[in-house]
Amino acid sequence: MLTRRSLHSLQLLLLLCVSAGAMKFNLFNRNHSPKEGDVRLSGSTDGSEGRVEVYHEGRWGTVCDDNWDMAEAQVVCRQLNFPGAKSVIIGRQYQQAPGPIWLDDINCNGTEKHLVKCEFKSWGETDCSHKEDVGVLCQTGSTNETINDSTHSLDHSISLSDDLGQIFDSGNGCDFLILVRSPTGNIQENGTTEMAETKICAHKTILSQFPLFNASGGISNITVDVSSSCQLLFSSFIRYIYTRKIDVTLSSAICVHRMASTFGVKQLMEDVGRLFSKVIPDDSTFHNQVSIYNYAVETGDLILKETSVQFLAWNYQNLTRSPAWNNLPVELLGALLPRSDLVAADEYFVLQSVERWITEQKGSISLEIQAELLSHIRFPMIPAEKLYELESNSSLYSSHKNMYREKMLTAFQFNILLFSKLATNPKFSKDSADYQPRIYTAEPWSTAVGPSVNPFSTHRMYGYDSVLFRTPVHSSLIFKNNMINWQANIFKSQNECSRNGLFCESVPVARLAPNYNPDNMLYHNRVMTMCKGTVCQVLGFKGNLAPIATNGTSCLCSDEQYTYRVVVRPEYV
Repeated sequence: MLTRRSLHSLQLLLLLCVSAGAMKFNLFNRNHSPKEGDVRLSGSTDGSEGRVEVYHEGRWGTVCDDNWDMAEAQVVCRQLNFPGAKSVIIGRQYQQAPGPIWLDDINCNGTEKHLVKCEFKSWGETDCSHKEDVGVLCQTGSTNETINDSTHSLDHSISLSDDLGQIFDSGNGCDFLILVRSPTGNIQENGTTEMAETKICAHKTILSQFPLFNASGGISNITVDVSSSCQLLFSSFIRYIYTRKIDVTLSSAICVHRMASTFGVKQLMEDVGRLFSKVIPDDSTFHNQVSIYNYAVETGDLILKETSVQFLAWNYQNLTRSPAWNNLPVELLGALLPRSDLVAADEYFVLQSVERWITEQKGSISLEIQAELLSHIRFPMIPAEKLYELESNSSLYSSHKNMYREKMLTAFQFNILLFSKLATNPKFSKDSADYQPRIYTAEPWSTAVGPSVNPFSTHRMYGYDSVLFRTPVHSSLIFKNNMINWQANIFKSQNECSRNGLFCESVPVARLAPNYNPDNMLYHNRVMTMCKGTVCQVLGFKGNLAPIATNGTSCLCSDEQYTYRVVVRPEYV
């Protein structure tokens, strides 16, 4: 603990640096120009909550709470790509609203796609004050609503942290001015965007630990441009520089991560980055997951990029049925298709989804890029009966006839020739991705294990879940009638392991065992851990066992809510 004398000495130390000059930083995620009738939520650090504002004639204005209920809130939240509204917020002060009150006595039926399509008085006609500005809290698609409000306290503190926090709070001896600016969205008379400004006075000696602030040279002030949603968090970020402590919510994680990345605060950036694994499963519309991928690409965060792509690969089927699918960036689709951990019913499903995505782009994707995407389809893995139908059922066959024919010929050869014959072809490589299965969940290659998902085929044997099923020894058509029997178990206690003559280092553990081991075949089988339809974890088997660490998944479910699915993946040796 610092004494009064040592605290005074530290304050004097902070006064040693003198400087002049200025520098500017831009931390905008993206600066999209608002359009007439756009809506936004302002005044809150939670992106799903805030004061409702609407854009009209170059200015953002608020909405009076007269006649406002859940129907109007639903329209706002859906216009902002949330699944819906959770509640109406009346009487909460979300900072001072700088613009006019645009809407009053608004009346929606709840199905409108834009708030301005609802009935209301004329623009700007109101008898309200800003104390009556309405707010909303939107749903985020979370399977567990408590996730969104959870606060994570990051503590990297040192012995002087609390005292340094007091110095920052008091502002005594500060010698480095930080001007934080964010756009209000309003257009000024000279045509420029109006900016809201906040001033923070800090100490050079503290900030000089991080060279990207340029606080150790002849600069006495900097200007930092941030998005409006991040402005309120910048003071907490600077205070972290002093104390090494900060509270981060999942909704504020991107803002704090961007600030830490911009100014080289590596430990904070890494720890906040780990929180993204908890927010990634949080949106059933997949808009959040795609946004996180775009953010990772923009900031060059390779770990975050891989985390988001892996989750999207595991949940590929849900992604293709989500509102985000048709607007998926081509770069993201190109990152998903080469992956062997992509989960889909079968390879024909993958082909159909890619063809549908290309068709939905309505000619904006060149033939060269289409061919590049289609080249990642593993035609030899398409079930043989569906290969025969491909020419007549494919929407892109005529546009890429030569490629389809070549790929289909390769696939037919794979299905009718023995491996020994295939190996004599110099163009054949068993290590090529074309001959490696993905994680296919359609029968016969996969089955669910657990009474909650498979009550008719799952049996309780001596207290544990057990499933018996059959597959061909390989996906090639020549092995269609050559079957292998599998037993899948989920052991949830050490006692269950012991009863089966096993020593399990941890539980639960999955076992997938064949009744015999075919020659020249290798099985890279997988077990999927799922929570309410979301794939949270995909693990490989070591031997016949795969330990399952549910507390290490990106989903928040109780042990009883997790379900499991095993997948058989045969390959030629």
